[in-house]
Amino acid sequence: MKIVVIDDEPTARSLIKNIVQRLEDDSVKVFEAANLPEGVALIKRVKPKLVLLDIEMPIQSGTEIFSYFNKDEIDFELVFCTAYSEYAVKAFEMNAVDYILKPIRPSRVLEVIEKVKKHYNQQEIQIRLQELRETLNSQKFRKIGLPVHDGIIFVSIDSIIRLEADGMYTTVFQSDGESIVVSKPLKFFSKLLEVGMPFYRPHRSHIINMHFIKQFIKRDGNYILLDNEHIVPLSKDKREEFLLLIAEL
Repeated sequence: MKIVVIDDEPTARSLIKNIVQRLEDDSVKVFEAANLPEGVALIKRVKPKLVLLDIEMPIQSGTEIFSYFNKDEIDFELVFCTAYSEYAVKAFEMNAVDYILKPIRPSRVLEVIEKVKKHYNQQEIQIRLQELRETLNSQKFRKIGLPVHDGIIFVSIDSIIRLEADGMYTTVFQSDGESIVVSKPLKFFSKLLEVGMPFYRPHRSHIINMHFIKQFIKRDGNYILLDNEHIVPLSKDKREEFLLLIAEL
């Protein structure tokens, strides 16, 4: 497996090469570039299966890589490295695109490599990265990638009525009546569906889309009726906060 590392910091590139050497696998080869134009040329020459790409670089940001490739030209897994750009990280998570936070942890790099070895799927990669390209270009989150047992399903954020916890899984209910069981806990979505989005967590096991609230019912311990006739409980400690929120709708 060929890996291309694009990072303007020589120490970061050396660190990743040293980490890969721990695999003691001669079939894994690392190539490196110090900026995006050099990295793109390297990608086109060596045809890697994995590209580790730094976001914050002086000549061009790593996210500008999409301007060099058409959708069907990206046949490599792309993993971004970042010291933490809040918007970029959220974009990666919304589109089920992997990333590595700096400072780089060896275990995280090895985890990414093993994941690519076991689950490389060119068609799925192209779908995920196309969604990410559109998100970064528009600066708006329109869809979210939901990891399921056999891949990733992209759904419109506006179509999600509610999410319900089921242990380490989450069931996502949509406005068309369909539901999807996702292999992520509810707390993952609680963090993701927050700023600038109409989602609220009225109970530890539920997240709702405020646009689909039909009625707030005070009897029987307080609960929320949604447009699809689903009933969601409202925790006592959330009641005052919730009433303030619906007053603004």
